[in-house]
Amino acid sequence: MNIARLRAALCAALGMVAPVVAMAGNGPDGYPARPVTVVVPFSPGGGSDNIARYIASRLNDRIGASVIVENRPGAGTNIGNEFAARAAADGYTLLFGQVTLSINPFLYPKLRYDVAKDFTPVAHIANSPTVLLVSAASPFKDVKAFATYARQHPGEVNYGSGGAGTSVHLAGYLFASQNALDMQHVPYKGSGPAMVDLIGGQIQAMFDTAPSAVPQAAGGKVKVLAVTGDQPLEALPGVPTFAQAGYPQFNAPVWYGLLAPAGVAKPIVSYLNQQVNLILDEPETRQRLAQLGSVPVKGSPEAFGQFIAQESDRWRAVVQSAGVTKD
Repeated sequence: MNIARLRAALCAALGMVAPVVAMAGNGPDGYPARPVTVVVPFSPGGGSDNIARYIASRLNDRIGASVIVENRPGAGTNIGNEFAARAAADGYTLLFGQVTLSINPFLYPKLRYDVAKDFTPVAHIANSPTVLLVSAASPFKDVKAFATYARQHPGEVNYGSGGAGTSVHLAGYLFASQNALDMQHVPYKGSGPAMVDLIGGQIQAMFDTAPSAVPQAAGGKVKVLAVTGDQPLEALPGVPTFAQAGYPQFNAPVWYGLLAPAGVAKPIVSYLNQQVNLILDEPETRQRLAQLGSVPVKGSPEAFGQFIAQESDRWRAVVQSAGVTKD
């Protein structure tokens, strides 16, 4: 507990009125002295929002000030991303960014922010695998059976995603191109409607993020054939990685992390990075992220920046090859 809060608690216990003083946080030069806002460029209740809210709640407990989640969804995350990029560079507005920051610069020709110039990486929080799903009633029991059928029936297999140009759409395109498969993409306005049609048999497969797929798999409504990444997911016991299933070249993770507007003081960035890394060390956090189908990642702001650049190189090639653009 910081000094201001301790003083207030003692005064309350003695029936006294606490003097009015400025709040002082636990960071450099009393940062944060007021609430910190974490902008989430998604609607409430989704996988990204759930992770963001958990991390924000733990950060709230550590830094001596309130951490408020503010949802600003729309335009493929560009509304929230641009808002955060234009915020004051004082450490009081952060962005809960994800893989769209590595994709959108090549998808939207008129993007009004520059990821490399307008943001400062703060902390890499987690990676979530991309998964290949079929309905519970599907005859496909593994990736090889699915790919073999698709190869033998060109143009007849439909796969859904949460929208054209999303990471899961591009993951499906990448898997098809790597394996010479002719599959038809069916874009939806979000993974929820796509999941409904998958369960109902209107589409034969779906690429999705693990946090979105895990609850449906747990309910027995869908089967997960494989997950990207180096290790199987604790939340999906018995499901192999694509490498284990015989497709080691396919990898399309979704990443999550905190970023700040460019120009935030380095001591504040370092302080926030340290606090997030400590949160990721907590057994409760690792357990919660596992339940959400995610794997915690730690590291420096510099390492996170290098990771974003590498992911941008990966997705640039995929977007250009797919020929997808958005207005």
